[in-house]
Amino acid sequence: MNRPHHILLPVNPYFIAFSLAAAFFLNLLPWGKWIGVPDFVAIVLLFWNVHQPRKVGMGIAFLLGLLIDVHDAGLFGEHALAYTLLSYGAIMVHRRVLWLALGAQVFVVMPLLVVAQVVPFVIRLIAGGAFPGWGYLLDGFVGALLWPIANVLLLLPQKRAADPDDTRPI
Repeated sequence: MNRPHHILLPVNPYFIAFSLAAAFFLNLLPWGKWIGVPDFVAIVLLFWNVHQPRKVGMGIAFLLGLLIDVHDAGLFGEHALAYTLLSYGAIMVHRRVLWLALGAQVFVVMPLLVVAQVVPFVIRLIAGGAFPGWGYLLDGFVGALLWPIANVLLLLPQKRAADPDDTRPI
């Protein structure tokens, strides 16, 4: 399979911050409690952990998790733990993910996103919370299906313009 490889421009740190903030605000919308609505912070955090592990790490994941915990008014630290584990897993496999085709990447990021859903699920059950139903875990699978769209959208600012000069290798 012959895939075109793009030489990407360096990522703008402000774009990383903007994308994480936009994902956070998407999670704040009232549809966040519906079944099948993915965790946008987890998807964007996973993307940046795979593509820029030195700029977005477990510390940022932990802080974003605490912000989501404050918003959800649930147990403090459940999303912080989930996002930290997600970030750790993404950093561990980031080189392997980048070598795969976009369609195959879905199967690598799916377990990471599902684990990010399972951790708060289990913590709530251990703490004596009500069983939210198995549909709660569907969000991780939906997030994995959105991975190719997130990948294309978040890489757009880094792609170089197409160069019509075919004699230059770069």
